[in-house]
Amino acid sequence: MPELPDITVYVESLRRHVQGDTLEAIELRSPFLLRTALPPWREAQGRRVIAVERLGKRIVIELEGELLMVLHLMRLGRLRWLPSDAKGKGPGGKVLLARFRFGRGTLVMTEQGSKKRASLHLVQGRAGLAAFDRGGLEVLEATFEQFCRAITAESHTLKRALTDPRLLGGIGNAYSDEILHAARLSPVTLTGKLDEDALQRLHHATREVLERFTQRIREEVGEGFPTKVTAFREDMAVHGRYGQPCPVCQAPVQRIVYADRETHYCARCQTGGRRLADRALSRLLGKDFPRSLDDLEEGKR
Repeated sequence: MPELPDITVYVESLRRHVQGDTLEAIELRSPFLLRTALPPWREAQGRRVIAVERLGKRIVIELEGELLMVLHLMRLGRLRWLPSDAKGKGPGGKVLLARFRFGRGTLVMTEQGSKKRASLHLVQGRAGLAAFDRGGLEVLEATFEQFCRAITAESHTLKRALTDPRLLGGIGNAYSDEILHAARLSPVTLTGKLDEDALQRLHHATREVLERFTQRIREEVGEGFPTKVTAFREDMAVHGRYGQPCPVCQAPVQRIVYADRETHYCARCQTGGRRLADRALSRLLGKDFPRSLDDLEEGKR
């Protein structure tokens, strides 16, 4: 699932490409994408883009007349930009969800896989947009004290607390693994057991990891548009690197598998050398989460 670093760069790129331009036409290709009936989607056509912003893991495109399009890519949704002089219409077939045609080019929304979970909502005004605000703290804008209150507001494993959009905004499965590795903390430690030093490390690691990867993606994209949005980056320390050497201590990266999710960690750096990948801990993490990461994102139990 695209998380804060990728969504931030998507938003910055969209500002360069569509802000101030007119949304000339929308072509909906999937019956599952549009989740609202009012306002009618055709009312968005012909309106100028006022602003583009991030709301958690959602992308908000504000049009004239306080009409807002809310895009949620979920796990496998992606965006692609086709300049007006590009040949062809880009991706087609079952992966194509929609095309948004602007004066300068076309924004294409796709989703791999058979389960179409990406969504488009149209809402009128900021009051309508508020329904999509899960309330999670924006870590890069928060103080240490605010971070501590958010992360310890409920008793959960650290993995769950970091990825719960009601507590922190924009963090998902991939970057929570990277944050916990940088903070040298176990993913199954309960938030209520964190001392001052652990909270300081966690706060610093959260900011540092998110800022570092956001900057790296910015540098890769430059003035273009993101084309390699993935949860598995080669420069990650542990996420998606099961069995490979930890870049800090060279011990093999471990994982906990539970339902459709995996947590990656270094036993030597994070758990005092103890491997956590057993059935009891898999059940613990599974019990602390909704049935899937998608359900967690949508606030389901």
